[in-house]
Amino acid sequence: MRLNADFSERVVLDTNVMDWEPSPMSGVHRRKLDRIGDEVARATSLVKYDANSYFSPHAHDGGEEFLVLEGVFSDEHGDYPAGTYVRNPIGSSHTPHSADGCTIFVKLHQFDKGDTAQFSIDTRAATFQPGAVEGLSVLPLHSFEGESCALVRWEPGTVFNPHKHWGGEEILVLEGVFSDDFGHYPKGSWLRSPHLSQHHPFSKEGCLIYVKTGHLPVN
Repeated sequence: MRLNADFSERVVLDTNVMDWEPSPMSGVHRRKLDRIGDEVARATSLVKYDANSYFSPHAHDGGEEFLVLEGVFSDEHGDYPAGTYVRNPIGSSHTPHSADGCTIFVKLHQFDKGDTAQFSIDTRAATFQPGAVEGLSVLPLHSFEGESCALVRWEPGTVFNPHKHWGGEEILVLEGVFSDDFGHYPKGSWLRSPHLSQHHPFSKEGCLIYVKTGHLPVN
């Protein structure tokens, strides 16, 4: 399968109107955002676990990064409530499940071989740092050789500087409405902008976004 596989194109999806597709495991559903491959794939997805659902034990041949959006995600290593950010590097493994149900935003097979950090962050208990402009605050999540990801909170009326994205930019809107000179993106919007794309972002209402930069092809 190839879905939104041309990284030179800008992609904007309203995940709220997408259907949940069944996965190979009963009680586990997916909204596929981009994908190269079949069941083993370079993939970005929303994944929903029904209460008392399980996924098969599996290893992360290309690494796994996820953010818990709703509920509590669990595996043999612990329980991860909404707001938890988790990185499982290449070679790690687990058996995921959820007692009460959960939804996660997950990226698979997108790790550099040298990126071996394994950790989790409770973002709801973490302290955001002042951003580059007034009204902006940032919670860094991870960085490795030019690739970085963070949560960014925008107070109402915040305007950021026009800028280009070296290595591209990917955004998932977690709260509120994020905007730029191309449009307005409410909670649940997913945006992927290619290398050297440019925009002028702002938020009239205020928002919280997950943002990842420097991870898309530069050629």
